[in-house]
Amino acid sequence: MGRMNARKQKREGKGVWIAVLAAVALLVGGAVVFAGMNGWDAERIKGALGGETPVQDEEAGPAGTEEPAGGGNAAEEENPEADPLPAGGTPEPQADPLAGIGEYVEGLELPAEPTYIGGILLANKKYPLPADFAPGENPDAREAFEEMAAAAFVEGFDLDAFSTFRTYERQQELYDRYVERDGAEAADRYSARPGYSEHQTGFAFDIGEATQPEHYARESFGDTPAGQWLLANAHRFGFILRYPEGKEDITGYMHESWHYRYVGKEVAGRIHSRGITLEEYLLVPDSHGEPSEPEK
Repeated sequence: MGRMNARKQKREGKGVWIAVLAAVALLVGGAVVFAGMNGWDAERIKGALGGETPVQDEEAGPAGTEEPAGGGNAAEEENPEADPLPAGGTPEPQADPLAGIGEYVEGLELPAEPTYIGGILLANKKYPLPADFAPGENPDAREAFEEMAAAAFVEGFDLDAFSTFRTYERQQELYDRYVERDGAEAADRYSARPGYSEHQTGFAFDIGEATQPEHYARESFGDTPAGQWLLANAHRFGFILRYPEGKEDITGYMHESWHYRYVGKEVAGRIHSRGITLEEYLLVPDSHGEPSEPEK
């Protein structure tokens, strides 16, 4: 009796398992058929029902997202034209617009036209002037100087513009004299080669105090009361100190406390307030909010 009951239970258990397996087979088969009729991937259906995990689409990400597998950006990862980041993941630095600006380019020929940037004439060791460029002393600069000299006179200073416009030929004479006396390397620090002098633009004014000519074209002028007044007020009349202290690598010339350049009141105010040079203002976009490029 006991054996009969055991065999009966075994048969009943086996029947249950057969029924379960049959149901699963029907379910899987029906799902695959339905998927095929509707264009679905049968392999993915199998995986969802406990079969092997389907392979991820290379372009499609996890369900409900547009992000590719792994969380990266497929367009950036697979686009061969995208600029890769260097090791370390930081962007490549942009070229320095002031790199080498204070050095002569050996063998550079003088241009046919002067260089203007944002309407401002630029003359330095990288942007020379034509040999025949001879505009004379700029009348606006002269008028501004007279206005400044009048204001200084009220304060007790008798300003004198002892050197302004120079021709190419005159600069040649001066430069050759300095080279003969001090050598080319030393002369290049304080005197421009012909065609490179800012005095040739007509906007440069060498300024001193008429009652103290011993300080003319001397660094000591900057320590005098007149030199201090000029440094603090010249921008109000449109002038900037052209070659500030500590900026030789940018301007190309040693500090000249007497050399001022007329650029107009608005530009002079910006340059003075930021403590920068004309090169920085014209060539570095962030210095005045607009990118600048030389205009020939």
